[in-house]
Formats: sequence, C-alpha cells, structure tokens
Amino acid sequence: METAELEKLIKGRRSIRFWDDKPVPEELLLKAVELASWAPNGANAQIWNFYIVLDKSKIKAIGDAAAANMKNMMSWPEMANFKGFTPPPPPPGVEPPPPPKRSPLSDAPAMILIGAKRRENPMDKMIAERAKTDEQAAQRLQWSGAIDSRIQSVASGIGYLLLVLHQMGLGATWMTGPISQAKGDIEKILNVPPDVDIIALVPVGYSTYTPVSFRKLVNDVCQVIK
Repeated sequence: METAELEKLIKGRRSIRFWDDKPVPEELLLKAVELASWAPNGANAQIWNFYIVLDKSKIKAIGDAAAANMKNMMSWPEMANFKGFTPPPPPPGVEPPPPPKRSPLSDAPAMILIGAKRRENPMDKMIAERAKTDEQAAQRLQWSGAIDSRIQSVASGIGYLLLVLHQMGLGATWMTGPISQAKGDIEKILNVPPDVDIIALVPVGYSTYTPVSFRKLVNDVCQVIK
C-alpha cells in the first residue's frame, strides 16, 4: 500500500453513530478482531479480551443500562451546571462541522467490547514498597500510574480495530462514556470474568450518515526538536 492510499484510508474514517438495519457478518468482525490483536502492546502480554455481541437483546440491555445510569447521574444536584464537552475550534478558514448526530446505543446492529486483564506489574510493586521511604520512588510510582501501559495496550488495539472496520466498509465509534456510567452492569450482562475490566465499547454497523470532521494543523500539535 502506498502512503497516499494509507492517508486516504486514515483520513476517511469517521465516528459513526447511525447504522442501517443490515446485519454485520460475524466473519468480518472476527477478522477485524484478529487484525486488531496484532497491535503493539506492552511486553507482548496481549492482555486484551474482545467480546463480539450480535445478540440484539444483549445490545439493548447494554444501551438501557448506560441510559439508566446516565439518567441517574444527571439527577444529581452537582450536575445542574454541566454543559457538556466543547469541541476544539477548527483551524483558520475551516468551517466547523455541525453537531454530531447520535442514535441510541441499542440501535447498533453489532457491538465489540474490549476488556483488559488485570496483571500486577512486579516493578511497580517494588517501587511502591520503596516509595514508603523514598521521595524519588514515590515520584516514579506516580509517573507509572500516569502512563498506564495496560490502557495504552488496549487503546492500540482499538485504533487498529477501527481502521480495519473502516476498510471493510463498516462504521463504528469508540465509546468510553457508557463504561464509566454502567461498567458493573455491562460486565454482568456479558458475564465478564472478575479479573477483566471492560475498557471501551465499539458499536458497529453499515453507516447511513457520515459526519464532517477536521483535525488541528500538524504545526499546532507537533514540535520538531532539532
């Protein structure tokens, strides 16, 4: 593949939230997960677990759990002044895209949830013990928590997954909000083992609406240090 072809593929991908009712072939989703599992990951431990959900009743249950927990959270007095998240402004001369369309999570024809196995980092264990009496060790422990190699490994796999699904002609979006709102309920629905945390979910289907998007200019997000 030439760089120009890869660029077109990458820049053409969008976060898709509206899907056709057409079912998604299981073999496509399995192939997408297989390719995603070749993503770089910490120590090649491959701690990810992928859950392909085609059962509409389970997809609806996941969507209902997220909606119910979000409704409960929005009833808190502390949320009265919550205005949502403001997207960054577009570069000069670029028209801002319209607000994204959103459909209920339960409308997705298929869903892939990504989990990460819990594993103890022996280095962190030793640093934590040292941190009780050593200020530098305490600082290193804080740094280790900030980089979180477990989450980085899973995120790498999700990035591959989204690109493969797009190449297959499927629409998808990377979501973490429903997990933060209803992680326990979702893990019960899927019967997830106790040593696995669901990190994200990816609704998948054939797109009926492709949103407009933009990116900041490379000079705004990159520094070249010579």
